[in-house]
Amino acid sequence: MSHATPAFPLIRVDISLNDTEQSLEIEPRELLIDVLRERLRMTGTKRSCDVQVCGACTVLVDGMPTSSCTTLCADVHNRHVTTIEGLAYEGRLDPVQRAFIAHGALQCGFCTPGMILAVKSMLSLYENPSEETIRHFLRGNICRCTGYVKILEAIQDLVHNPLSFEPEKK
Repeated sequence: MSHATPAFPLIRVDISLNDTEQSLEIEPRELLIDVLRERLRMTGTKRSCDVQVCGACTVLVDGMPTSSCTTLCADVHNRHVTTIEGLAYEGRLDPVQRAFIAHGALQCGFCTPGMILAVKSMLSLYENPSEETIRHFLRGNICRCTGYVKILEAIQDLVHNPLSFEPEKK
């Protein structure tokens, strides 16, 4: 049985992934998307363009939208990373997820995780964002199904009627 020798010496990276502490041995050149998808099985983070254009790979790093396809995993050492899998709480979807579902703002669903995370970040910064602010926060996310109208409707409804999308208490 042969073991592949890494091309570079391994380094240790500690991250808080979806509020769970992770300690990993990685090569310094490994991208965050590869570590998330292949090692940690966070497959909601999608690989698409690999050049920080489409937003499918968006995750939150310390609450800010980040393209995981161009971010080295080493650069998130001692930071908080949130993937789409980390938004649901106790089996209940986040209000942003609920709003997207209620408005049919998912279409094929490939861009949806990145869109939802971008919106989640925006709402942590702006309580009542204008349509211009919403569009600004989504400018790095491409929907190939052209579902933008439904996406905007979902976000605006969530902003104006937040209690409608709160999960029911168990």
